[in-house]
Amino acid sequence: MSNEILVNVTPQETRVAVIEQGVVQELHIERASSRGIVGNIYSGRVSRVLPGMQSAFIDIGMERAAFLHIGDIKELSSNATEDKPIERLLHEGNNILVQVIKDAIGTKGARLSTQISIAGRMLVYLPQESHIGVSQRIEDNVERESLREKLQHILPVDAKGGYIIRTMAEAASESDLHADIEYLHKLWHDIQNKALTVSAPALLYQDLDLSHRMLRDFVNDDTYRILVDSCETYLKLIIFAQNYMSNVASRIDHYTGERPLFDLYGVEEEIERSLARRVDLKSGGYVIIDQTEALTTMDVNTGGFIGVRNFNDTIFKTNLEAAQVIARQLRLRNLGGIIIIDFIDMEDEEHKKAVLTELNKALMKDRTRMTVNGFSALGLVEMTRKRTRESLAHILCEPCPICQGRGQIRTAQTICYEILRELLRESRQFEANEFRILASQHVIDLFLDEESQSLAQLADFIEKPISLQVEASYTQEQYDVILI
Repeated sequence: MSNEILVNVTPQETRVAVIEQGVVQELHIERASSRGIVGNIYSGRVSRVLPGMQSAFIDIGMERAAFLHIGDIKELSSNATEDKPIERLLHEGNNILVQVIKDAIGTKGARLSTQISIAGRMLVYLPQESHIGVSQRIEDNVERESLREKLQHILPVDAKGGYIIRTMAEAASESDLHADIEYLHKLWHDIQNKALTVSAPALLYQDLDLSHRMLRDFVNDDTYRILVDSCETYLKLIIFAQNYMSNVASRIDHYTGERPLFDLYGVEEEIERSLARRVDLKSGGYVIIDQTEALTTMDVNTGGFIGVRNFNDTIFKTNLEAAQVIARQLRLRNLGGIIIIDFIDMEDEEHKKAVLTELNKALMKDRTRMTVNGFSALGLVEMTRKRTRESLAHILCEPCPICQGRGQIRTAQTICYEILRELLRESRQFEANEFRILASQHVIDLFLDEESQSLAQLADFIEKPISLQVEASYTQEQYDVILI
């Protein structure tokens, strides 16, 4: 299915949207001040070894130490590491070549691996491996074997390292593959030389920025146009494409219209909707999405959809539509980790199978690795989606300073009762001529109206006058009790 890629560039950030049949299918945002480091290769220094966790903290020159688990240690010598504990492989102060496989997310530092992989246009180079793999997206066994033979045919006899053949290589010529091999080998040679001349911690290789990664990773035969609204970025992408992917250069256009590119295609509105908790379905149903530290939950509801036949049919149609919407929302919001989907309960087993099939079909568009389990005993669909970068909400939003990320605040009545208890405590501890309550307008209004009797009763009980003062800068949960 044909698609169009939009690239919006400002000095502060780069945003990429993939449009398919007029609908935004993917959103990617990279800010200059907090550019992701996935794919970067570092000369790191072991700062701490944790035998109990079979892990180590590695200093790569970032604010927080990165995390290396023994399962991500490929090989540090000619001997296999399977049966060796991490304390025999690493020691504090050791220098180690590592690659970032997951950005720092929340309170967790970046995750590392010692297995280096360098992505090209057609191939991924694995300098420490010796086998040739093929992308799982290429499902035809004959095609997979043909690609493997084609690569083996053009590899130099003394070539070292392994490769993964990407989907882009399906229509590639031998000269295209050969150019990619030369580029990757030169890159690895430069990384090795730099590692010998710098002192750890040091950055040895930085992955391409978002606009260039878009050309390398997103563009395929179905991409008919790439619109870029920055002249400088447009020229850089043209040069990059001419050097590494000449068949794409003709599809890159410079957008010069007066109306902002993302406004013209409705992407700004889509970004706004992608931050909402509720996603409406065309049928009248809706999906509630809650993202937490541990997992993301998606709850499907019929809402205003009453159907035309019977209740079971209404549920089935709502779940089918929700399966497509959920798959798209995973891509738009870049949700990762454990995902729990609570479809509306279905009694018919055939309906369950059809909904699961529809979900898997819709997820096939996703570039990220996933695993989907069937319906559990509780009627929930459990799945995982590889998390390498921050979600859209974590990039664009921050915890609410009022509710501290809880998603709700205590009512004004609750705050009134807290203040009354605080007044009672203060009156027993301190001698004062008068007590003054400083609170938000809503709380003070409640004391003047519904809770005026409660306040008067307390004033009589403690035998001290109580005055009220509105503090416009206070949130509903903030208050102070002043002794006068």
